[in-house]
Amino acid sequence: MPATEPSLAAAAGPDSTKTDAKHPVLLALGQRVAALRAHRGMTRRAVALAADVSERHLANLEYGVGNASILVLTQVAGALQCPLAEIIGDRTTGSPEWLMIRALLDQQDETVLRRVRLALGELLGKGGPSPRSPRIALVGLRGAGKSALGRLLADDLGFPFIELSRDIEKLAGCSVSEMQALYGMSGYRRYERRALEEALQNHAEAVIATPGGLVSDPAAFNLLLSQCTTVWLQASPDDHMQRVMEQGDLRPMAASTEAMQDLKNILAGRAPFYSKAGLTLDTSAQPLAPSAAALRELVRRAIGLPA
Repeated sequence: MPATEPSLAAAAGPDSTKTDAKHPVLLALGQRVAALRAHRGMTRRAVALAADVSERHLANLEYGVGNASILVLTQVAGALQCPLAEIIGDRTTGSPEWLMIRALLDQQDETVLRRVRLALGELLGKGGPSPRSPRIALVGLRGAGKSALGRLLADDLGFPFIELSRDIEKLAGCSVSEMQALYGMSGYRRYERRALEEALQNHAEAVIATPGGLVSDPAAFNLLLSQCTTVWLQASPDDHMQRVMEQGDLRPMAASTEAMQDLKNILAGRAPFYSKAGLTLDTSAQPLAPSAAALRELVRRAIGLPA
């Protein structure tokens, strides 16, 4: 056995009759590896040598026996000259067209990728920015001012104000925390997208305060960008934390250092998505009135209304 080869729990070989003990995920994984090997026209021995694993271990993997480590899968992917995602089962590796599109986009910079995304959105009728839409969507972390500023903006424009989190709770018939406990994050995201779709369908004009994590669902965020004038309300981590506590949520006080670091990590992770919004307003270290006035001017100019 090569020195670099991790264990593959191979007590049972490929001729094992214990098919019922094989996990369906492992069976599907093995089938993909075998299919990729066949597509490449490589023998099992050739792949095993290139991956620096034993032929028996590769056979166990293909037959769904044992739980392969991430290192083994990485070595096998290298031998098959394919992304690890293709072995694991990423749906964007599921057809020749997907793979050819991925190859075209590989190693392109953010500017090119953005142009491609917008062009695809226009082609499919699902993307492209909508900078003059009278639907105004406010995005950003909790504590950025989406609710307070959104209500003031809606009053100024004479538009309905939609707190999307409240609409999500109405659809689900329970609170957001209960929803996540009952259905998990994927279930919550489904309700979130339904609520957004209904809001867009029912309101030609509106100011929408979105949940901070909506950008985590690319499909929902694409829909928002294509149907709304989007505004990222920025704030410093300190301002976010202070405003959350002023809203009555004192949980961060229990471990303020850790909570602040978590907040900074979340903000850093989501900022590249928030930055796709058509407009940006920094609400840090500003009273409500000046921020509201700045938002009013920004939005009115963007949608073609007199300031």
